[in-house]
Amino acid sequence: MKVKICGIMDVEAGLYAVENGADALGFVFAESKRKITPELAKEIIKQLPEHVLKVGIFVNEKPEVIMEIANQTGLTDVQLHGDESPEDCEAFSIPVIKALSIGTIADLGKIDQYGCDYVLLDSPKGKYRGGNGVKFDWSLLTGIESNGKKIILAGGLNPENIAEAIGIANPYMVDVSSGVETNGKKDLGKIQTFLARAKRREEVR
Repeated sequence: MKVKICGIMDVEAGLYAVENGADALGFVFAESKRKITPELAKEIIKQLPEHVLKVGIFVNEKPEVIMEIANQTGLTDVQLHGDESPEDCEAFSIPVIKALSIGTIADLGKIDQYGCDYVLLDSPKGKYRGGNGVKFDWSLLTGIESNGKKIILAGGLNPENIAEAIGIANPYMVDVSSGVETNGKKDLGKIQTFLARAKRREEVR
């Protein structure tokens, strides 16, 4: 199982996550308690291995601003977490992950509207567009036809429920932020446990 640790704000947490098997790291450039500056993101990204995806999270930002930050920092992918249209998602020269809020089965119909290779399915938005620690009904994804898109499961995941979530939703990748934090800061122990349990799930299939 591929794993993305989102909301990285320091080198220690980023490197530790990668050393323990993280396939992708997320850097939040939208309004959030985990918002990072391009300068700091660049410092972290330049110390990461090439194979790790470096994903920038944006909400309703202008494409030219996003690409400027991507070029400045070394992002490999862009995650759009706002009200971006399918057309908006086609304005980039690097892969796009479109985040969608899932509250009912009808919301899954949005998946086919986007031409992105990746679609991130998250809980309905709270104070922020993501990272609110609230899960949605994973059973909505049982037997879902993704039509070739890579589904990333997010929203309320943590070390205690990750195995169950993977078993029900069977995503391409899982994404965690607040679920591996203590008092609002990345917890290295929780990161290690989450990664171990997510990766182990694949081994026993």
